[in-house]
Amino acid sequence: MGMKTKIALGAVVGIAVIGALSANSGDGDGDARSDSRTSANSDEKADGAKSDDGAKSDGASDAKPAEDKAVEKASQAEQFKAFVQKNGTPKEKDAVSHVTKVQGADEQNDILDAADVYTDFTGGIMGEGTGPAKLIASSFADWKDSENGLVTIYDADGELLGNGQF
Repeated sequence: MGMKTKIALGAVVGIAVIGALSANSGDGDGDARSDSRTSANSDEKADGAKSDDGAKSDGASDAKPAEDKAVEKASQAEQFKAFVQKNGTPKEKDAVSHVTKVQGADEQNDILDAADVYTDFTGGIMGEGTGPAKLIASSFADWKDSENGLVTIYDADGELLGNGQF
């Protein structure tokens, strides 16, 4: 196979992949509610209703329990820790207690979802955090669900500890 043929074949495959990704990110077939904006306003819910401080609401009552409001305002790491404290095993609870920061858990499109979990472990992949990193990745998969998600666990220095699908 000649060099020009390889380049042409690579270009065709690249265009096909881009076309497939753009077809998957369309607004739908018209049956579902579509919105021309690229992202939702931060104070809107998925169903189009605004939060308590917004004007638009389709619910009968705008009152929410204080616990729900606290969970909405908590950081992603705090939300993750709260989920594991409620639903996790003792070993998972111990592993997740080392989590310091979670990024990318709130933005999912089921095409290429990636989340990062930072911990206070040290030593990188040869350190003490590799075992708990697997528990953290497993707990993350219980917390969030995606068709094609990857969670990566890092130590305090930003070195890779492990990863897993969610």
